[in-house]
Amino acid sequence: MMNDFSFQNTTKVHFGKGALDKLAGEVGKYAKKVLLVYGGRSIKRIGLYDRVVNLLQDGGIEVYDYDLVKPNPRHTDINIGGQMCRKNGIEAVVALGGGSAIDSAKAIAGLVKSEATDCWDLVKAGRPITNALPIFAIPTMASTGSEMDASCVISNFQTEEKKGYNGPALRPVVTFDDPTNTFSVPPYQTACGAVDIMSHTMDTKYFSKDDKMDMLYRMMDEHLKTVVKWAPVAYVEPENYDARANLMWAAAWALNSFLTCGVRQFPSCHAMEHELSAVYDIVHGHGIAILTPRWMRYILNDATAPMLARMAYNVYNVPLDIPVYEAAEKTIECTEDLFFNVLGLKANLSDLGIDDSKFAMMAKNACGKNGVIKGFVDLYPEDVEKIYRMCL
Repeated sequence: MMNDFSFQNTTKVHFGKGALDKLAGEVGKYAKKVLLVYGGRSIKRIGLYDRVVNLLQDGGIEVYDYDLVKPNPRHTDINIGGQMCRKNGIEAVVALGGGSAIDSAKAIAGLVKSEATDCWDLVKAGRPITNALPIFAIPTMASTGSEMDASCVISNFQTEEKKGYNGPALRPVVTFDDPTNTFSVPPYQTACGAVDIMSHTMDTKYFSKDDKMDMLYRMMDEHLKTVVKWAPVAYVEPENYDARANLMWAAAWALNSFLTCGVRQFPSCHAMEHELSAVYDIVHGHGIAILTPRWMRYILNDATAPMLARMAYNVYNVPLDIPVYEAAEKTIECTEDLFFNVLGLKANLSDLGIDDSKFAMMAKNACGKNGVIKGFVDLYPEDVEKIYRMCL
């Protein structure tokens, strides 16, 4: 029997080529001073930064720049953003960019409304964030789904930790999804984003010990099939609107709380990858790509094979007359082919300059204070270290 659940998602989404036309009107309902959170140069190169600033200013909204966003957002940078907001009386935060920009905006928005001066104190406290500045999101790539969810992930490179904190106040008020804003995303980032989208279904709910509502399980199949179909198209045709639109909407629905209804989330690969990117600052989606098929192979047994086989039959179109265990192996092979051949991601940690010198420490940290990653198959430090070594 599936678990009871409550569902609410309050984010309004404007989707399509005219989405940004509604920006000033929506933001103006909440604020006359905003912090614009972004990073990198691509948004300026393609003219998106100027367009956003002009739209806000034409709507009578004062814009303050915060351009410190980096992959794997740093807690020290978040603290600077909080100081900027408090000093200038900022009333809302607008995120322009990928998941790192949106997560940074959320962390800043939560910090400002707390009594803390260091956002890491909020991370360590682990309490839901119930008060934050209004958050608006303008995604420029399809990846994390942070534009419709209520959490963020922050890195502390001083302690080599990467952790999340969440709460209803961190869910964006309005998101502006224009697929054309993702046309300039390079093939590598497109590939990493596609892996991240798939992982938010596979790693948090598709492979779960909990019973799942049949309707939602079928929707997970279709969600994964959508990414499998359209990610290779976007990879080779970056301005294919249908491909970019499908990936953008798939990203939002992977993590907006709908598909997780009634299913406990045990993100094993995410827990292991957060250690990789905390220590080595690698791209999250690439780390997930390297870990996922190795994790699948490590946990494959008679008990797990049927659920792995389901993905082969329903997502990768493996014929139904293929035996279950063989079909489970096909899932692993198809996933490896998609990530490493079709989407061109390097397959091994050693390809990224990572050796095994910190694996024992990382495995222990990944398992946390309870010494275990509870999941589809429970993993202990010795299991995690073996999976890391499988990735070399």
